[in-house]
Amino acid sequence: MSANTMSKEEVAAYCRSLPGVKEDVKWGGVHVFFVDQSKMFALFNLNQDGLSFKVEKDLFLGYVDRPGIHPSPYLARAHWINMKTPYPMATAELQDLLRRSHQLVVSKLPKKRQIGLLL
Repeated sequence: MSANTMSKEEVAAYCRSLPGVKEDVKWGGVHVFFVDQSKMFALFNLNQDGLSFKVEKDLFLGYVDRPGIHPSPYLARAHWINMKTPYPMATAELQDLLRRSHQLVVSKLPKKRQIGLLL
């Protein structure tokens, strides 16, 4: 793994650092990061070593064209991408995409529930 690539532990710690994030293990081995009780923005499939998260609709096809990035099983229609370790992007880009995924989910919440979650 390149020194410029995040580990699974670093990704999890970064997700936890975003405002209002909770985490849980669901569906027999999926580590879910979410806001506002149930709005997922990132997840690890612990059985298949995959990281999935939401991207902007207009960027989805560009990301899945990149080597090592695929449409996320079951979530591709909602513009989620999936990648395995070592992640095929630098730390700064991955952190930016995770932050943007978090903000995409937060932006869909009612205005009153967005308070304290916007970056």
